[in-house]
Amino acid sequence: MADKRGVVARLIDSFADLPGIGRRTAERLAYHVLNMPKDEALAFADAIRAVKENLRPCRTCFNLAEGEQCTICADPRRDRTVLCVVEQVRDLLALEQAGSYRGLYHVLQGRIAPLEGKGADGLTLDALAARVAQGQFREVILGTTPNVEGDATALVVAQRLEGVSVELTRLARGLTVGASLEQANREMLVDAFAGRRKF
Repeated sequence: MADKRGVVARLIDSFADLPGIGRRTAERLAYHVLNMPKDEALAFADAIRAVKENLRPCRTCFNLAEGEQCTICADPRRDRTVLCVVEQVRDLLALEQAGSYRGLYHVLQGRIAPLEGKGADGLTLDALAARVAQGQFREVILGTTPNVEGDATALVVAQRLEGVSVELTRLARGLTVGASLEQANREMLVDAFAGRRKF
């Protein structure tokens, strides 16, 4: 019996380690898993395992991909003359859910946050500069979060692309300053794309 409690306690701790999940919610989730039919619980565990074992960064844009290239980069229906630069994959997913943007993406895999000791070193800026230098894009949209760190990141991206013949635009400030893209609703994201301006 003690062993069972140890297993449940570990499950609760695992859920509690997730962002935004408090102890009570972690307990409810753990007991929900306990009450699931065995095949459903194992399918849930397999889905987590598959994500960790099969997903990797897309070789082109650094979105999540099961192969060498993500589904967005491989889609011939996307507008290949417009590139939206975002901080994280979750920002890309938020923009895709809005459904108003049909161009390509580039995921920086982070942002510049001097107070947290994060500079430009870990970002995918070299790959971005190489993509844009190829000359297929007419516009690069700076889709960074509208806060101090996002603005600093956008400025570094703009400096990195200086001298390349491409129009730089920024998402409109219909997005609340300090809000993250993943928390914005569909209408805010549609307005932000429609009202984008030169950087």
